Amino acid sequence: MSKSKNLIRPLVQNLHAYVPGEQPKIKGLIKLNTNENPYPPSPRVLAAVKAAVDGRLRLYPNPTAEKLREKLAKLHGCAPENILVGNGSDEVLALAVRAFVEPFQDSTYRFKNSRPSQAVVQYFTPSYSLYPVLADIHGAAKNALALNPDFSMPSPAELKRGKHWDFNAALTLLTTPNAPSGHGYPTVELEKLCQAQGGLVLLDEAYVDFAAENALALALKLPHVLVARTFSKAYSLCFQRVGYLVGNPELIAALHKIRDSYNVNGLGQAAAEATLDDLAYYRANFRKIIDTRQWLSRELTNLQFRVLPSQTNFILTRPPGDPASAWLEKLRAKKILVRWFNLPEVKDYLRITIGTPEEAAALVKAAREIAG
Repeated sequence: MSKSKNLIRPLVQNLHAYVPGEQPKIKGLIKLNTNENPYPPSPRVLAAVKAAVDGRLRLYPNPTAEKLREKLAKLHGCAPENILVGNGSDEVLALAVRAFVEPFQDSTYRFKNSRPSQAVVQYFTPSYSLYPVLADIHGAAKNALALNPDFSMPSPAELKRGKHWDFNAALTLLTTPNAPSGHGYPTVELEKLCQAQGGLVLLDEAYVDFAAENALALALKLPHVLVARTFSKAYSLCFQRVGYLVGNPELIAALHKIRDSYNVNGLGQAAAEATLDDLAYYRANFRKIIDTRQWLSRELTNLQFRVLPSQTNFILTRPPGDPASAWLEKLRAKKILVRWFNLPEVKDYLRITIGTPEEAAALVKAAREIAG
């Protein structure tokens, strides 16, 4: 082993890093693999960012994103103390693991009656593949439980019968609506699960603006529930990296203690503030994306794809004939990028971001040609 490698913590040496979606290296590709919004930010947002590119660039941004938190509080009917803003929702997820979960270093750990629930990060599979990475980075124990075959969520009664779910886990992470399936969960089901948990529950609502309902009220009602949101997926600000948490002020105050001093850049704050001043523009885009989602689902179904119901800005679909991995390459050859996950639960499926109507039509044309 080299001298430099000896300097790296064993935990870090053994980590498997999160793998983002492919970023295109050639021009002309239709990018439907990373769930970005196909529509640009509001003109008012672009103007606000351009106006902020001045002498302020030499100054530190507001350390707590105070104005943005005030606007978010007004939107959600709570106080600024209920909100923490982060460098994308990924940062606030990482902060939650650091603040609420005890490290558990033993990699040979297996769940037994004496399991240390305070060291457990818990989640369903399949879901956001960053969750186990965050647990591993922290040295926490992981408890992953499969969703039902249709990607619905087991009830608390079913979880109790299964004996594999930890109702006292320090942190339970739940993507709602689910990724990568797109399955939506009624708030009444989410509340039942939250009420049954003794530890903290974080509802990750990255795609909620494309869904029929949301569970934000649970974060303001239950003292052990947090809701994460992002400006990336619905609000066309992936480039700026702005996300936030809503929850009990005591939980939020704890997270403030461990975040970086200036964790959200000033241009991102300006863009997010201007976004909240033009919500009508974005809500119109949500409607367009949902309409395109419905059209694309019908067209692919007509081509013998199995398209799962979606409450997000993407669909999970099983293509006909060849394996999904082969379809991935055949679509790439036609300059269309989609996402395939080599995971047991979804290896037969492709995840396809909802693009513009023109991009969706190009995908259908390519699929028709591939299917012959």
